[in-house]
Amino acid sequence: MKILGIIPARYASSRFPAKALANLGGKSVIERVYKQAAKTQVIRKLMVATDHREIYDHVTGFGGNVMLTSTEHRSGTDRCVEVVRKLEEKFDYVINIQGDEPFVSPESIDTLADLLDRQTQIATLIKPIESADTLFDPNVVKVVKNTLNEAIYFSRSTIPFLRGKKQEDWLGEHPFYKHLGIYGYRTDILLQIASLSVSLLEKAESLEQLRWLENGFTIKVAETHLESLGIDTPEDFEKAKDYIKKQIKGRIP
Repeated sequence: MKILGIIPARYASSRFPAKALANLGGKSVIERVYKQAAKTQVIRKLMVATDHREIYDHVTGFGGNVMLTSTEHRSGTDRCVEVVRKLEEKFDYVINIQGDEPFVSPESIDTLADLLDRQTQIATLIKPIESADTLFDPNVVKVVKNTLNEAIYFSRSTIPFLRGKKQEDWLGEHPFYKHLGIYGYRTDILLQIASLSVSLLEKAESLEQLRWLENGFTIKVAETHLESLGIDTPEDFEKAKDYIKKQIKGRIP
């Protein structure tokens, strides 16, 4: 089975412009993402999809594959679609790897790829929630699944709601999961979801995966205990720099 890995990298992030090029311990954020993703053996071809010449030249400079894409795309999914349509080589699945997660684990990519069996339409990862701060944080997307390990719903709210239980006891009463923003799409399904109109649920929660559920597509989920650190803001970047420093310090005898 042929899997294409795509790392969308937009230049004009509203909260942290040009974050893909930010220097993180001697390497840019996008270079770290690329080299982490390249460690997995399941991806046949790995590419960065960007809307900016500076990122394009930078990726070329460190030896990565890259394609210039439209500046009009609303999401990384749309950017992936453009790459698939332009490439002459055909792939069975596309794995969309977040361009702002410099410590993405190759093992997580492998876990996701294990779900891609030609029948799976869309796949993603979930992680058990272990702290109340995470559980009640509206910036953390939560997900509930069914007995077939398919996503039922994603929300910024805490789901499910535990009626009759004190909120401080919720973690001990029921398993909760956060969503990790890495996706695998069967290529034909990716092209189909690209033509869907923005849905009411998507507008309400600002989560594009709700558009897919609302239109009847199935999203398989796999559980991982590996965490990743996304960089959405300059504050997140400072946390990432601290993480790098701790890693370096830990290697010094």
